[in-house]
Amino acid sequence: MSYHQYSNNYIYKDEIINNMSCDVGLYGLAVMGQNFALNMAEHGFKVSVCNRSPSKVDTTVARAKDEGNLPLEGHKDVKEFVASLSVPRKIVILVMAGKPVDATIALLSEHMEPGDVIIDGGNEWYPNSVRRAEELKPKGIHFIGMGISGGEEGARKGPSLMPGGPREAYDLIEPILTKCAAQVDGEACTGYCGPIGAGNYVKMVHNGIEYGDMQLIGECYDILKACMENI
Repeated sequence: MSYHQYSNNYIYKDEIINNMSCDVGLYGLAVMGQNFALNMAEHGFKVSVCNRSPSKVDTTVARAKDEGNLPLEGHKDVKEFVASLSVPRKIVILVMAGKPVDATIALLSEHMEPGDVIIDGGNEWYPNSVRRAEELKPKGIHFIGMGISGGEEGARKGPSLMPGGPREAYDLIEPILTKCAAQVDGEACTGYCGPIGAGNYVKMVHNGIEYGDMQLIGECYDILKACMENI
């Protein structure tokens, strides 16, 4: 018999948790992961979280309590984490790009079923997302690669979200993304970017424009500084 800690400090036994399915899961509780989990919870979605190092689970549950008794529960066992989610399961992963993503997908997919969805929110090279989607096809698990822009503050208060993957999988997560994204002039800063890899590609272009703007600002500053020194 295992127990689960909630942000309201109550502890429930397994037979009760089975009747308390969560809307969405998030695996990977560095600051971005914590903040996006709290964002989803604040928008009324019941969130389940898990992490490789258990201490981050405790930290996130404590933050949910401190930030308004948000509907968030923490799990330190992956199987129990996956089991806490309503079907079809929707799990956002926010871990370091590359091999950690592959390892996390392998860990989670062992307990998932056909029709479930994994959403990778990291800055990933788009061919990797295409490969991962193909690897998950035999299991019937959908995969979405989703760019997230806005940094730690955006993750908590409203980021720009760029999902790419199967349309049927996007439709399952669209209500969550639309509510939790940044809102400008009454519209959410998100939308369906296209098939798998499209979201990562859009984020790559977005980053290129951002870094170009930063370079322009830096060069303008350098020119102005040099001019002022020569007056």
